[in-house]
Amino acid sequence: MNEQTWRKSSRSASAAQCVELAVTGSATGVRDTKNRDGGTLVFPARAFRAFVAEVKAGR
Repeated sequence: MNEQTWRKSSRSASAAQCVELAVTGSATGVRDTKNRDGGTLVFPARAFRAFVAEVKAGR
């Protein structure tokens, strides 16, 4: 995942308490904006979509 693929929510503005996402065809990476070199959590695309669906459903 290169630097051009990382995005954070426009709602976070300049807040320091954010995460960034990088989405590829097969995976989604998640990293902390305060420590971008501190590591990346990588989830299979299907698992991340299921996670987001559960959050949106309030579970």
